[in-house]
Amino acid sequence: MAEAPLFKRAALIGIGLIGASMALAMRRSGLAGEIVCAARSEKTRETALRLGLADAAFASPRDAVKGADLVVLATPIGAFAQIAEEIGPVLEAGTVVTDVGSVKGMVFRDVAPHLPLNVHLVPGHPVAGTEHSGPEAGFAELFENRWCILTPAEDADQAAVDRISALWTAMGAKVELMSAQHHDLVLAITSHVPHLIAYNIVGTASDLETVTQSEVIKYSAGGFRDFTRIAASDPTMWRDVFLNNRDAVIEMLGRFVEDLIALQRAIRWGEGDTLFDLFTKTRAIRRSIIDAGQETQATDFGRRAKGSAE
Repeated sequence: MAEAPLFKRAALIGIGLIGASMALAMRRSGLAGEIVCAARSEKTRETALRLGLADAAFASPRDAVKGADLVVLATPIGAFAQIAEEIGPVLEAGTVVTDVGSVKGMVFRDVAPHLPLNVHLVPGHPVAGTEHSGPEAGFAELFENRWCILTPAEDADQAAVDRISALWTAMGAKVELMSAQHHDLVLAITSHVPHLIAYNIVGTASDLETVTQSEVIKYSAGGFRDFTRIAASDPTMWRDVFLNNRDAVIEMLGRFVEDLIALQRAIRWGEGDTLFDLFTKTRAIRRSIIDAGQETQATDFGRRAKGSAE
């Protein structure tokens, strides 16, 4: 007798890169008896059905979550509050609500107040992605050997936490639990500030009067090329990330600016030993990332055509 799926009906609210990849990964492993999605765009809904990402697609999140025992918020996080307010009244008792957003503190602020007491909230963040977006960008292997961080409240239902942990494990991810506050601080330096720097340096290059845009494109070496890859990420998603994790980002950005000024001083005064020590330290960190299996030494970092995990 076949083992019953982990969830009988999974509702993906948003079917972009992460939502589509979850749908494919869940189908591959038989983790949901039925998968439905919600998307505002008719074209997106048609694409989701054409690609077999969902058994049904709805324009309204409220319609999508009816009868679901798993609800995944996979839209830009700025829409979470409105969605939670809309779906709250129709969620069934025992339903597990999770998300895939890059900021976790705001989930308790914007989502939790709208959920019934008999619904379980387990915020999550798969630390995986590419610079591509939309349902056609999804692929089932996106989460393999990547981390998924869960940030349940201290009084969260343990069975619900275990089910979400099992879901991500079955999709190939390694699961870690931490507080929402700690998550937001960690991600500020490992993801959010790097993206902000990428957006800024690409913008700076495009504004230089002494270098034409054609030269910037023509002579893009590996460093600038990789910055442009990061800066190609979804602008709506990243706008919402910075607005909702502003305290942690500002704190990490302040420390970065202080270090950058120290580096500027070392270059100005010809302090070669200082530069060498810094570059040696950062090179060791890069090697540690490779050793941890989060990157590869292959040409172009082994990136597939669809992009690499961030």
